[in-house]
Amino acid sequence: MGDGVRYIGVAERRARLGLRHRLAGVARAKAPAEVAESLVALHGTDPATVYLAVGARLADATTTVTATERALYEERTLVRMHGMRHTVFVFPTGLTAVVHASTGLAVAARERASLVKDMAKAGAPDAAWLKEVEESALAALARRGQATAAELAQDEPRLREQFAYAAGKSYEGVHTVATRLLRVLGVEGKVVRGRPLGSWTSSQFRWAPAPEHPELDVAQAQAELLRHWLAVCGPATEADLKWWTGWRVTEVRRALTAIGAQAVSVDEGTGYVVDGDAGPVAGPEEPWAALLPGLDPTAMGWQQRDWYLAPELRPSLFDRSGNVGPTVWWNGRVVGAWAQRADGEIVWRLLTDLEPAERSAAEAAVAVEAERVREWMGPARVTPRFRTPMERELSK
Repeated sequence: MGDGVRYIGVAERRARLGLRHRLAGVARAKAPAEVAESLVALHGTDPATVYLAVGARLADATTTVTATERALYEERTLVRMHGMRHTVFVFPTGLTAVVHASTGLAVAARERASLVKDMAKAGAPDAAWLKEVEESALAALARRGQATAAELAQDEPRLREQFAYAAGKSYEGVHTVATRLLRVLGVEGKVVRGRPLGSWTSSQFRWAPAPEHPELDVAQAQAELLRHWLAVCGPATEADLKWWTGWRVTEVRRALTAIGAQAVSVDEGTGYVVDGDAGPVAGPEEPWAALLPGLDPTAMGWQQRDWYLAPELRPSLFDRSGNVGPTVWWNGRVVGAWAQRADGEIVWRLLTDLEPAERSAAEAAVAVEAERVREWMGPARVTPRFRTPMERELSK
């Protein structure tokens, strides 16, 4: 281009995605921690998403459950904690300090203030009382190593205290101190999600003390997190960055400047890559297919998604809150949806028109991936937490 800014088109963006998100066969990972390092974060709101996202990217998917559980609960190379946009993710342990400083501190301050305010409105004990209960609960958790809220309440009965919230409103209800306090402690980086109660598909979990990490400067941490993410997802626009991080636009721009991000041109306007990453990237030689779960970090990675997800597919593939369901991918774009039926069968449907020869190749590759998913999942049954029209239809 005349202004010296390189244009990165859709084909190259899809090639980068296939390689850097470890979806192309040649790029698949050996271990779950390698997957998380490559993606920066795995969505952890729905516990099964983590395993399904990892399994889609492992060279040997048969190790998905055992290797991921080992990484999360024994080796502690992965940590499930609150992160960007007040959402639960699974991060590489080495990034916990960066995530906490860059995204958690501001949210944590608001969460604690909200809890104290709600308790005061309900006539519940004050902030000093809450701090005392907090310290007692954290000491109990340290002794136990991991514990459910109910187990912690055995050691600290004041966690069972209840208070009303939103009185007079349609969503009024009753909270226990444990429910709200443990959530605040999670956002503050003092506790993290531990081993679930039951299998890897369970949404009930224990709490565990957060790993030790240094306190970092907020601006430096934001720059570091943005650098990690752009290395995986660049090029990305300012709108993408603001959406993914949940930061103010001034914070995004400050971080871009701090890391010396390089401007490029994409179809949506100006995009950014890490310094030195603007050169051409060749795609994988072999075509590839993937079955990704709902809330997968690739499908949810950008706010502006037209380059990999056709707008006409969105009503079928997203719920009303904007959560993506299970998707079928072919060479860097979403082409369909999939689901698991009650008998364990993996069913899928292509929703995009393809030329006959390409459609035949895509169908054959997707069938292989579907069988791969069925084999490693075995007897496990998964229903996405956020269900979409197409997933509901296919799962019948």
